Amino acid sequence: MMNIADALAHHVTARPDQAALVAGDRVVLYRDLDGLVRRWAAHLTALGLQQGEVVGIALRDSMEHMLALWGAARMGAVALPLDWRWTTGEQQAVALRFRARLVLVEPGAAPLEGLRCVPVDEGFAAAVESAPADLPFPTGRDCGGMPLLMSLSSGTTGRPKGPVVTHEQFIRRFWTHWIDLGLNSREVYVSATPLYFGGGRTFPMSLMFSGGTAVLFPPPYKPQELAAEIEKRQATSAFLVPTLLRRLLDLSDEAAAPLRKMRLLLSSGAPLHPWERKAIRDRLCAGFHEYYASTEGGGISLLRPEDIDGHEASVGRAVFGVEIAIFDEAMNRLGAGEVGRIGYRGPGVASGFFEDPEADAEVFHEGWFLPGDLASVDASGYVTLKGRKKDMIIRGGVNIYPPEIESVLLSDPRIAEAAVVGFPSASMGEEIAAFVVPRPGEAPSAESLEALCRARLAPYKVPKRIELIADLPRNSSGKTVKAELAKRLTAG
Repeated sequence: MMNIADALAHHVTARPDQAALVAGDRVVLYRDLDGLVRRWAAHLTALGLQQGEVVGIALRDSMEHMLALWGAARMGAVALPLDWRWTTGEQQAVALRFRARLVLVEPGAAPLEGLRCVPVDEGFAAAVESAPADLPFPTGRDCGGMPLLMSLSSGTTGRPKGPVVTHEQFIRRFWTHWIDLGLNSREVYVSATPLYFGGGRTFPMSLMFSGGTAVLFPPPYKPQELAAEIEKRQATSAFLVPTLLRRLLDLSDEAAAPLRKMRLLLSSGAPLHPWERKAIRDRLCAGFHEYYASTEGGGISLLRPEDIDGHEASVGRAVFGVEIAIFDEAMNRLGAGEVGRIGYRGPGVASGFFEDPEADAEVFHEGWFLPGDLASVDASGYVTLKGRKKDMIIRGGVNIYPPEIESVLLSDPRIAEAAVVGFPSASMGEEIAAFVVPRPGEAPSAESLEALCRARLAPYKVPKRIELIADLPRNSSGKTVKAELAKRLTAG
């Protein structure tokens, strides 16, 4: 094992003229990257940051954000990604909770009370340029167990939890990228999701560790603009969340042509529905893979394009090095096909949260990590998700899994998005409510959608309330925030 930044020195001589990092018109070649990262590390040290201390990174999805991640890794600091879209109060609460020594912020950003904020401006860039590139930093085998970053989940509600990921665990996550996805030094990867999001930073860092080219093209953008960027860069791979993929499906075949040239298109962050997977594979990219993962543990399972037709409801089988099991509430292992709490373990899984034994006890159990999802695994190892444990609806003592109802609603071509939640009921314990977003120009009635559900679902699964809304509430990584929808409901 090593400090992940050790790999950059190899690329100086192995591929000096290859682009390592691209952002618009700015390009950093591998001949320059190692020295640049070392000067970033030297400047962070000059600012008073020491090995093992936490540095907050509240920067836009920019080249500076990536260099801050690598600079922190090089000097042995612990990166704390903070979403720059959060309010000042949200950033402050998280940075204080995790004891950030300093926070890198955008020029002109509001100060965070009680924290030292350092703007990454022209003065910062000048200081980096003049910093030494030959300071001794942690390297080699002693770095494997050294903390690398706190891979926070995408929300900020409730008590923030920060799983601590070490250099070794991060590199082990890279292994699955090489073995299961074929990502390597010949790749041109378009990074089109926020760098704060776990997959948004992990994949470009994996590409740069391997010697590939990472192109930053962060949202917001129009689907045709992303397709044009993929064509311009002759990209071979990209990672997108389902919300973005659904928008790409609205492109004409001509506009979507650049995506069909790619070797690999990845989705993660939320499950897709069966016909969406088929449409993405058939219309956008023949190398489409769905990647089930968590910020705490990295990759869990992978559904390959050749498995989509025969296992349309699944999220695939375990990735390299990961063992998956299904448990009941008493942590007894369940058999093939039985629904329970999914757990997994492997060398890339975090060992626990930052100073939070109570949270550790909730999701870490004798080496297993339980991400909070309900699932089943068949005799061939294919994983089928049943939704979040906290989202499961218990109506009249019967377990109801929202994804099944959402899938039926989305089979109506007039519906762009759907989210199903439970709400309190005096007679049934919980009742079912569905929120649907119609496609532009479409106006399905709640009655027609109820009829669709009655035709496709058992009577007890039919939503009692169906509401048409303009958009679903989302967090910074694009996931639907069902708790916000539940607040709109009153007891029935």
